[in-house]
Amino acid sequence: MTTTPPSRGRRRAPSRIQRAAGKAAALQKPRVILAGLLLLALTSVMLLDGYLRAEVGGDQRVRTGAGTSEVPDDILDGGPILTFRGGRATTVSVPDKTIALTFDDGPNPTWTPEILEILEKYDVPATFFLVGSMVSRYPDIVKDMVAQGNEVGIHTFTHIDLSYQSDARVDREMEQTQLALAGAAGITTTLFRAPYSSKTDAIDNYSWPVYQRLGEDGYTSVFVDTDSEDWKRPGVSNIIKWATPEDGKGASVLFHDAGGERSQTIAALPAYIEKMKAAGYTFTTISGVTQAENAAARETSGQQADGTVPGGAGADGGGAAGAAGGRLQAAHREATGLTLYEGKALVAAVTVAEWTVPTLSVGLAVVGVAVMGRFAMMLILARRHHRKRNRRRFSWGPDVTRPVSVIVPAYNEKECIANTLASLARSTHQIEIIIVDDGSTDGTSEISREAAESLGMTNVRVIRQENAGKPAALNNGVHSAGCDIVVMMDGDTVFEPDTVRQLVQPFADPKVGAVAGNAKVGNRDTVIGAWQHIEYVMGFNLDRRMYDLLRCMPTIPGAIGAFRRDAVLEVGGMSEDTLAEDTDITIAMHRAGWNVVYQEHARAWTEAPGSLKQLWSQRYRWSYGTMQALWKHRKSLTDKGPSGRFGRVGMPLVVLFQIVTPVFAPLIDVFTAYSMIFIDFRAALLAWLAVLCVQLVCAAYAFRLDREKYRYLLMMPLQQLAYRQLMYLVLIHSCVTALTGGRLRWQKLKRTGEVGTPAGAS
Repeated sequence: MTTTPPSRGRRRAPSRIQRAAGKAAALQKPRVILAGLLLLALTSVMLLDGYLRAEVGGDQRVRTGAGTSEVPDDILDGGPILTFRGGRATTVSVPDKTIALTFDDGPNPTWTPEILEILEKYDVPATFFLVGSMVSRYPDIVKDMVAQGNEVGIHTFTHIDLSYQSDARVDREMEQTQLALAGAAGITTTLFRAPYSSKTDAIDNYSWPVYQRLGEDGYTSVFVDTDSEDWKRPGVSNIIKWATPEDGKGASVLFHDAGGERSQTIAALPAYIEKMKAAGYTFTTISGVTQAENAAARETSGQQADGTVPGGAGADGGGAAGAAGGRLQAAHREATGLTLYEGKALVAAVTVAEWTVPTLSVGLAVVGVAVMGRFAMMLILARRHHRKRNRRRFSWGPDVTRPVSVIVPAYNEKECIANTLASLARSTHQIEIIIVDDGSTDGTSEISREAAESLGMTNVRVIRQENAGKPAALNNGVHSAGCDIVVMMDGDTVFEPDTVRQLVQPFADPKVGAVAGNAKVGNRDTVIGAWQHIEYVMGFNLDRRMYDLLRCMPTIPGAIGAFRRDAVLEVGGMSEDTLAEDTDITIAMHRAGWNVVYQEHARAWTEAPGSLKQLWSQRYRWSYGTMQALWKHRKSLTDKGPSGRFGRVGMPLVVLFQIVTPVFAPLIDVFTAYSMIFIDFRAALLAWLAVLCVQLVCAAYAFRLDREKYRYLLMMPLQQLAYRQLMYLVLIHSCVTALTGGRLRWQKLKRTGEVGTPAGAS
């Protein structure tokens, strides 16, 4: 064994990556936070969308048959307008020959505008009891409604029976609807109608405390005298008949502008208005009724009337706050200060949700097709690759028996380097070993020398250099190699005895410039290790079989790869331009016209990261380095010949399968959770299990090809729930880094030396 001392010349200037290390380190924490915030924002948007559609927390219970013993008789027998003036419950009736036209459940983008047109045509005002979630989704309709002179009231935010709800839920339903009104039309309101309510005689012992509590807060509760029952779609004639009061009496009349198909309502409304006007009726709002009652009370008590004309907005021309230049309806209050700004923020957030969720739905469909297409492609091509390479007559050419150089770049590998050398000592192929100590501070070179001496190895050279990074260490090894084929492996990796011999056989084909080996996780008996083991077997190795047949292998793993030495020098060696020097040089080999193949029988056992922090660091470097390499070689998209082949075939596949699809793949999980919570738990769970089964089939086939134990697949459901989300955050972090122009230094993982004898090796 020989040792080359470090050079004594002038100190090496820091590389570009080293110079940027300090700046990059300072930027990492904000990028990690931003990646997490993106996932949180997506989740929040979907929760908001579900809440707006009353699909989460939407209690569909409706109380019937409850007693009325606690409700005062004069309320049960009173008019449809319930107030609590001075803390005393009072009802107000609609005067004879007067219609307080009311609509529930809107706004609706189809039916409400048509109803507004009819009301404007006949100069009839109405009171609309609006659902807050719908207000926030269609604010422009509410703004037009108020500007036209109509009155609005609260119909809760999610259309629930408040008699079942806690005080906190009741307050939230009211406050959120007020905020929606403030954001949509710049107003709040004092009017309220409970969902599923009807006449005052239907108030029961459970709903009465709700009305009392809201009355104390200043709300006027509105009920019904006459119900058109248009929600039943009984026909135009029946709607008109059922909405008509008896014997010239006044009435609070109920129609619906949402909650279903309302074409019969649209058809019945003009005829109803014409019929009632012909019968001498006038139309007013709920405020018009209360104002008329107040005026009558003052006149009766001898006080000066305030000049209010019964008939509300239709009579006095009252309009919306600010927007139409008219004055406020009596029930409306101008929203100001924090309420106004919170309302506008709510409407803006809903607008984002309304745009985002459908867009994500389309994205999910595209991702679903891409994921299923990838699985199908991998299965078909992996099977074809396996059958082609394992048939009896297959041969790369004459056996490659000449010596090869094994280069081991090492930086602080004291835990692992002895195991690495011990595995190479058992190699069945003649090799020279070059350990390049990249400025280690833990005695790696001394341990290497001692291990080689104890093993009786005379084919080991240890080259020491100042710390310059892995690419520089590999280049040093390539220049120092004495053989025309170089094998590159990591300092934490161990080879099986037959690995090198299997790895170099493809070089019998003179067109082959590089060979990717089969990297396996050695420390697979932990949860994190098992997850990575599944990923290595299913993802990496199935992918490599596919890319091999398509002649566009994107990456030769740093743990096990072989190159023609002249080909490496031809493309300029290992580049420091990116953090993924293995991907960088692989693409460069393609562009230089060399074939890059996969040798499944050449196995290496590597130590995977043992903690989430180390896993994050490694995958962050991998994903960001891959993006750098793809950007560096972007001109291959327009090149001709071999370079153009990788650009036309390999680069789109890598971008689609390693960047785009993984970024959006968590949508499957997010939408599954969304569907379970908001839509149909059973159907969503079955759909998720179906996708999982497809993945299990692919994984099981990959394990079969690699002759791995199936028991690790028991970890796959948990991997989908936890590991994939971590990889998503890593990829988002990498995308943010790429978009902000950041760089990373080489990140050294903490090693334990767990991988000694290759697991499963004979």
